[in-house]
Amino acid sequence: MKKHPTSSSRRQFIRNGSLAASSFFIVPRHVLGRGFIPPSDKLNIAGVGCGGKAEVNLPFAYNNGSDNIVALCDVDDRMAVKARTQWPQATYYRDYREMLEKENKNIDAVIVTTPDHMHAPIALAAMQLGKHVYCEKPLTHDIYEARILTQAAQKYKVVTQMGNQGSSGDNTRLVETWIQDGLLGDVHTVHVWTNRPVWPQGISRPKEKFDPPKELDWELWLGTSPYRDFNPTYLPAIWRGWTDWGTGALGDMGCHFIDVPYRALRLGYPVSVECSAGSVWTGFFHEAEYGESYPPSAKIHIQFPARGNMKPVEMIWYDGGIKPRRPDELEPNEPMGEVDGGLIFEGTKGKLMAGLFGRNPTLLPTKEMQQTMLPPSKYPFVEGGEPAHQQQWVKACKKGYGTYTSSPFTIAGPLTETVLMGNLAVLSYNYLEKNQAGKGEYTGRKKLLWDGANMRITNYEPANKFVKRAYRGSYRLTL
Repeated sequence: MKKHPTSSSRRQFIRNGSLAASSFFIVPRHVLGRGFIPPSDKLNIAGVGCGGKAEVNLPFAYNNGSDNIVALCDVDDRMAVKARTQWPQATYYRDYREMLEKENKNIDAVIVTTPDHMHAPIALAAMQLGKHVYCEKPLTHDIYEARILTQAAQKYKVVTQMGNQGSSGDNTRLVETWIQDGLLGDVHTVHVWTNRPVWPQGISRPKEKFDPPKELDWELWLGTSPYRDFNPTYLPAIWRGWTDWGTGALGDMGCHFIDVPYRALRLGYPVSVECSAGSVWTGFFHEAEYGESYPPSAKIHIQFPARGNMKPVEMIWYDGGIKPRRPDELEPNEPMGEVDGGLIFEGTKGKLMAGLFGRNPTLLPTKEMQQTMLPPSKYPFVEGGEPAHQQQWVKACKKGYGTYTSSPFTIAGPLTETVLMGNLAVLSYNYLEKNQAGKGEYTGRKKLLWDGANMRITNYEPANKFVKRAYRGSYRLTL
């Protein structure tokens, strides 16, 4: 690992003084204490985004001092208070670009825990400097960004991990094994649902203007997004419902729920997507124009082609309180999924239900769990499971590129693309094309055909504007 700037001079001092002192004073390693870790064995980590999920990511990576938090960065000083108190020795910045420039020699790895719209530029900048990267889910805000980060991880040969911790859980591996061993026969349909959003969506842009608080650099917070006037209702987490910055209910939970069937069914690029979306009451009954805020609810159908000996699959996503029809095999008083949502696999030989991260995987009817010989996982469990997701990445960083992680960008990138296909359909669904008179019609309400290799909708050109968004100012995303 890279050393602090004083390491070289310290080593020289020790080397010069050791000849004179060696005959009088030798310090055995055990004197330094059981479990002592030499500084050279520690990973030097920088955190970009200090609040929210970072309050889990940073401590889990730090692991009670097994590794170092050497730099912190946040555009909002209020969000950084706890982290700066916990690691007072870490240098603090507001602009990630300044941090990477000044701390380049001190940093081995970067944890990105910012709003979705800034994941890609920060992660790419770190990778281009040879830094290992842990990035929160969803990996990116749009499909093009996900493709770029997938390619970047391979080009710059760094260790990567997306923050969908369920990918390190035992249940993910069990479901993967059971599906691939043919327990359900040919799986043809997967239902995925979530209780999100638990924040406002399908709402109008606030009209009030406020001065940003002195602790917040609003320009840096906006980053790649279009300029918007500051409003306190966006922070600290309501940005998730706005298309400028977040990815809605699907982006928040899709990388958790969809990860399980994505792995189990070895899904790749989908071939089509279509959706229906809820509307809101705004004084008159009408369908809101969801160009700025995601809808309060949506149902999305994503089609995948055959893969090897696996048949085509339809994945159906439900959010905002919508759920799939209750399976006939489930007794009336038996719970379906869990509070966060659930999964139901339908195959030619049976059905399987699970919760978030594939938890509590259960054959239907539930009595089948006692009557069926369930195969053990053919995939090795991650030591520590879900809570060890960050530490798995830290340990892999120390071993170097090529070391296994549960959700490297080569997997997380294509998974994120699939998740974001749903948002592409939602945004296209209520895409309003205006005529010369200023009136318009909704034209996106059709099945969208997807060419995954070339990242293009082939039957409705306006939808392609949502594949790659335009960055504001000097921000760029190039390999």
